[in-house]
Amino acid sequence: MTNEHTQDETYMMEAIMEAKKAEALNEVPIGAIIVHDGKIISRAHNLRENEQNSLAHAELLAIEQACREMGSWRLEDTTLYVTLEPCPMCSGAIVLSRIQRVVYGASDPKGGCAGTLMNLLQEPRFNHQCQVEAGVLENQCGQMLSDFFRKIREKKRVQKKNIDLQKFTTDNN
Repeated sequence: MTNEHTQDETYMMEAIMEAKKAEALNEVPIGAIIVHDGKIISRAHNLRENEQNSLAHAELLAIEQACREMGSWRLEDTTLYVTLEPCPMCSGAIVLSRIQRVVYGASDPKGGCAGTLMNLLQEPRFNHQCQVEAGVLENQCGQMLSDFFRKIREKKRVQKKNIDLQKFTTDNN
């Protein structure tokens, strides 16, 4: 294992801690941090449900915070760590922010735009491309998402069962 990979895992653990904050708020557990010169300059997690804002993705919130921290919209020489492969919207913001490197955990076959569904981060027609490192702590990141969605499906099954039971009881009285 290289030093850089160990460092990537360390920073990804920070992003996972952010994802756990999202989960505690009943948000999809996605977390992101941005690192500059070996220092975490921003951290964020999904807040779409709590803010009822489709733009409240972990990456966008982290980018916004990093821009304030650096006093610039150009986030050159930074690395974004995120637990799930960025979507098209976040990938666009990453490119436009000039983030140098993106490290993500779990791939997203339905919306990942860092190499899975498509690769906006390394599209040569844009004036900026990012280095991409995929699959850092992939199992942990993926399992957290799988567990979250499994709990939601189970909760819906229980609610449906309770509604069916109430209907049955009402119909038979």
